[in-house]
Amino acid sequence: MKKILLLVISATLIFAGCGSPKKQMESGNYEAAIIKAVDKLRKDRDDVKTIDVLDSSYRIALEQDNERIRFLKMENKPDNWDEIFLVYKKLNDRQTLVRTVLPLQSGSKTVDFPYVDYMEEMITAKKRAADYYYAHGQTLLDSRTREGYRQAYYEFVRAKEYVGDYENIDNLIYETRMMGISRVLVRIANNSHINFPPEFEADLLALNLPRLNSEWVEYHSVVVDEDINFDYVVSVNIRQIGVSPDNTFQRDTLIKSEIEDGTQYVLDSKGNVMKDTLGNDIKVAKYRAVQCALIESVQTKECRIDGDVEIMAVNPAQVFKKDPLTAHSYFEHISARAIGDIEALTPAQKATTNSQPAPFPSDLEMVIRCTEALKAGIRTAMEQNRRFIQ
Repeated sequence: MKKILLLVISATLIFAGCGSPKKQMESGNYEAAIIKAVDKLRKDRDDVKTIDVLDSSYRIALEQDNERIRFLKMENKPDNWDEIFLVYKKLNDRQTLVRTVLPLQSGSKTVDFPYVDYMEEMITAKKRAADYYYAHGQTLLDSRTREGYRQAYYEFVRAKEYVGDYENIDNLIYETRMMGISRVLVRIANNSHINFPPEFEADLLALNLPRLNSEWVEYHSVVVDEDINFDYVVSVNIRQIGVSPDNTFQRDTLIKSEIEDGTQYVLDSKGNVMKDTLGNDIKVAKYRAVQCALIESVQTKECRIDGDVEIMAVNPAQVFKKDPLTAHSYFEHISARAIGDIEALTPAQKATTNSQPAPFPSDLEMVIRCTEALKAGIRTAMEQNRRFIQ
């Protein structure tokens, strides 16, 4: 109910910025009409039409709120006291706002409203609302469910906001908070034939888990306290790792090209050197054909990791989702030697002739090169399936 009232008040403030006070009143938006009318009257206290709108809207809003309070009290429900307090607060705030322009004169009529002291009623309602929240929070503890603890936490927080001096209230807030949190363990399960070093697993789990946390969900990759009970497990299952053998093959290419080789005169049809408009001999670039055999030694090695990301509840044991996980890494190194005119080669091809064969990475190094791709797959699976963890 408190959230509903806050939404109504927010909507009222939005509506107050739209339309004239009269239109707001005619639409039944009395609170918005009052806010708009007060704003206009601060600029022109003699605006008779706006004074009449304020007078009518205030009296109707006052009557409606008093009727609501009377109904809530007659209903005699403990959980009504929060709304009763909020309605009294609205009455008090409205009265404070309107008194900034009162009294007003509309023709021969003086518009003024009697002052009502709402403080005692507000304090009483606030105390009874806090009593209800505290007692209801205690009742919710008996449910021994995560949802019950979370709701109890909110009830104790409200009780403290309203009164603040209940016995053991801070401990109750802390304990219900701790009992209401869902804790998720993210772990690596290596079922492949390659043993990972500890630093590889640590790097693989460096997923910036705090950004996945929400109000009631915490993600962990390390068990720092053996007494912590995890509610969910995200298991990164590495099921198969395939690393190809070191592979080297030769690739021969004959490259032909034309390169610039000085200049030559441009001759006319009679074999004479042609002149430009200034009388200078016309020259153009001269090209010659060159060729070079490029003998490349290509070294390659590949790695593929297959597995899945499994999201499961602990108690009772239940698998919610299992998404496939795949990552690749690829090693390639090219060294070459040239036979012929090296000027026929491109700059990139020339660079390979300055390169020597490289040592092949080990199988474990190829696996480690898959880390970033694996992390991206793990993050995607966790983000897409957050709805299962509550």
